[in-house]
This record gives sequence, structure tokens and C-alpha cells, in this order.
Amino acid sequence: MGKQFVSIDSATQVFIENQKLFFVATAGSGKVNLSPKGMDTLRILDSNRVVWLNLTGSGNETAAHLLEYNRITLMFCAFEGKPNIIRLYGKANVYHHNDPQWNELIHLFPKLPGSRQIIDVQVELVQSSCGMSVPFMAYQAEREDLKHWTEKQGEDRIREYWERKNAVSLDGKPSGISL
Repeated sequence: MGKQFVSIDSATQVFIENQKLFFVATAGSGKVNLSPKGMDTLRILDSNRVVWLNLTGSGNETAAHLLEYNRITLMFCAFEGKPNIIRLYGKANVYHHNDPQWNELIHLFPKLPGSRQIIDVQVELVQSSCGMSVPFMAYQAEREDLKHWTEKQGEDRIREYWERKNAVSLDGKPSGISL
């Protein structure tokens, strides 16, 4: 059953790196947000630091919430093999294209159109749980829809989209998006 750790051990790192999908949860003073993430956008830098490349989406709740309260939870769930769920609890910073940290970290990721922010998580707690009620689901392939859509838009139209759709949260809080 569930256990708690202060850092990511090697077995947990292997489990996380083998997942094709993870979930991000944040909350500001308004609505709670839970988002699925994928596309080879997560990197474990050390036992207490994880970064992921946040791509253009229909909203930008994570960035807005982290500006207000920098707490975050990442969840990784086994849909194949042994049942397992890992949650990483911590604090996070958001880096944009014009931040020096962006240039230090962007090389860790594949070049993906619509790359919007890098989220840098300082992991404070790792929790495992059994996942015995999670259904088996087979991975087929990555969806290419977002990649194709952002390529079609081009950089200028993506920045316009960020201004229209990603500058504030559902609760009207700024996301800090670099325009």
C-alpha cells in the first residue's frame, strides 16, 4: 500500500520515465485545475527536481495558479503492468522564453512547436499508492494533432493565440505568458 518518501529513488524514476501520460494539479484562490500531459515533455533532473515543457493549450491555468500559489502535484499512473501510482508534491516556478532559465533548460526537450513555458518542480514529497483499481489500457501512439495545429499556425499566430486564450486563467488571474 501507500508509502511516502522525501525524494525520487531510482525505481521510481524508472517508473516515471516509462509513463506516456502524467497529470498536473494546481489551485489558485479559484478553480482547481487538473491537466493531462504527454509528448516526451518531462525530465527528472535529480531526486528532488523535475521539469516539463508546457505546450500551448486551450487555457493556461497551471502558470496562473503557480504565480498565485506555487504548489503543484504531478501524478503518474500505471495503465500497463504492475499497478502503481506515484504522486510528486512540491513547489514550482514557471519559466518563459525571455527568462534565463529557459535557455538553460530548453535543450533537454525535443523541439516542439508551441512550446510555451518550462515548469520547474522542486519535489518535497513522493507518495506511492497501489493503483489496483486503475484499468488496463494499451498505449497505441502519440497524438500529433497539437503539433500539426501549432505548426500550421506559425509563431506569430501562436503568440496572438497566447494573448487571446492564455494570458489569464478562468478566474481572471494573469498567467505571466511572454508575448
